[in-house]
Amino acid sequence: MFNLIGQTVIVTGSARGIGQSIAVELAKQGANVVVTDIIPGNATVNKIKNLKRKSFFVKVDASKKEEVENVIAETIKKFKKIDILVNNAGIMKDRTLKNMTQEEWQKVIDVNLTGVYNVTKNALLIMEDNGRIISISSVVGISGNFGQCNYSASKAGLIGFTKSLAKELGKQKITVNAVAPGFIETDMTKEISFLRKKMILALIPLKEFGKQEDVANAIVFLSSDKARYISGEVLNVSAGLSF
Repeated sequence: MFNLIGQTVIVTGSARGIGQSIAVELAKQGANVVVTDIIPGNATVNKIKNLKRKSFFVKVDASKKEEVENVIAETIKKFKKIDILVNNAGIMKDRTLKNMTQEEWQKVIDVNLTGVYNVTKNALLIMEDNGRIISISSVVGISGNFGQCNYSASKAGLIGFTKSLAKELGKQKITVNAVAPGFIETDMTKEISFLRKKMILALIPLKEFGKQEDVANAIVFLSSDKARYISGEVLNVSAGLSF
């Protein structure tokens, strides 16, 4: 049990999938959670409230500065503070670079990288000492992947962002880390063909896809006092996946 009682957390992109699992797991450890996404997040809020924790939802496109400022203002109004920020919101628009449009490139960068800048910069205005900032990168931000130049670039950028910000915030005892998931069971991975799945599993030493809770548990650890001396790191949650 990690003691996060009384902590206020913002989890972006938490209406469903991995983001929802992260939000719920943090609530299980005692945190109150601000749920944000571009789609309704009431299902996540209800799960958190069923755990007897406080939660509310704000519709936010992380790439839009004004919308991000609004969620920070709402958090101050309702919870007075931010202790933990989890930058989970992200999108994919896969295509080989030769066929990738400018819009497909820019939209992924805007959400996955500029969105993290927007949310983190505004959260820092009210985050006190000993805070936690955790961003979801990806193993493809380390190893690359066919047809994902835009996504890989955005996730690699998050790693550089994390390492640099960790140096800036050290004096305030705010830790900054990233989690790099491999192939995790989500709605997207369910659509992968049987043959493609077999090829991917051959690259994973544990021979199975991860579960959303595996990522959520890593986030909980990095959010806790148990990880107080860990900063500027990238934690791979990939079962040793190697492309």
